[in-house]
Amino acid sequence: MTKSVFNIQTEEEFQQKCLETFQYQYHNIEVYRKFVDFLNINPDEINEVEKIPFLPIEMFKNHKLLDKNKKANLFFQSSGTTQMNLSKHWIADEKLYQESIEKSFEQFIGKPEDYIFLGLLPSYLEKQNSSLIYMVDFLMKKSGKPENGYFLYNHQDLFELLNKLSTENKKVILFGVSFALLDFLDFAETNHQIIKSSDQLIIIETGGMKGRKQEMTKDELLAIFHKGFGTEKIYSEYSMTELLSQAYSLGQNIYESPNWMRILIRNTEDPFSYVEPGRNGAINIIDLANRHSCSFIATQDLGRILLNSEILRFAQNDKHLAEISKNQFQVLGRIDHSDIRGCSLLVS
Repeated sequence: MTKSVFNIQTEEEFQQKCLETFQYQYHNIEVYRKFVDFLNINPDEINEVEKIPFLPIEMFKNHKLLDKNKKANLFFQSSGTTQMNLSKHWIADEKLYQESIEKSFEQFIGKPEDYIFLGLLPSYLEKQNSSLIYMVDFLMKKSGKPENGYFLYNHQDLFELLNKLSTENKKVILFGVSFALLDFLDFAETNHQIIKSSDQLIIIETGGMKGRKQEMTKDELLAIFHKGFGTEKIYSEYSMTELLSQAYSLGQNIYESPNWMRILIRNTEDPFSYVEPGRNGAINIIDLANRHSCSFIATQDLGRILLNSEILRFAQNDKHLAEISKNQFQVLGRIDHSDIRGCSLLVS
């Protein structure tokens, strides 16, 4: 039943799989069952996705969400300081995460074997149990290229490698946390070094400023990356410790999720109601790959589903957007007074 989520083709299949997953998790994940019961919700009356209760993401900080039929030795932990209470996501089926990584990447970008992967992720490399590092590690292993590697603060080495690979016309993906990418461009500018333009270079920023840099909009950030790295391919990835799936933006800060992941926008004043496309609200995420933890998560991120008219307008300037047909969304920042997340995105 689990692997079939990656083969979802229609909206009807998605809806059916959501309802089946809800029933499974209600009966097999104790924390989620207690949450539903606390709300005085009869699980037998859940007959549409909008009625499914979404678990507040903060529950991952204080509770072990794990299928009673499974054991887990691997867990991912959110970034933060040692003084913070960090989220833990226990992983009962490592292959599920690997398949989700690979299928999402292939859907939105291509085959990992075609790319060299570089990582500029210092804040994540310096901590253990990062789901982001696991993802990049997995893509590097699938790629198998000898040039694959991580960079902490050795900016000169990264600069020289990027220019060498550009000269060789190699396909390169640089995963980078936002503040580290800005630090690297500052280094290049300070040292009067120019990164060679290449249409083979893709930058995938993963968010994360954490007070390291002056606040700016996502559009301003992407514009800096376009100019500094000399490539039009400035992409973004949206995920978090509590998920096993990723959404990608291939332009204009518009994200799309794979067929087994879905975004709903809840009313910030009424967590059990949803707003129409085009209106801002809080992000609820359905991640059917989270079979053995919780697939229905209420985040503290703000966002909105795009209107069809907006998609058509954006598509005039972006060929990719003309080809996608559903579930496009924007991430607009964080709800006021919510905890700062290591992967929080900038306000757009």
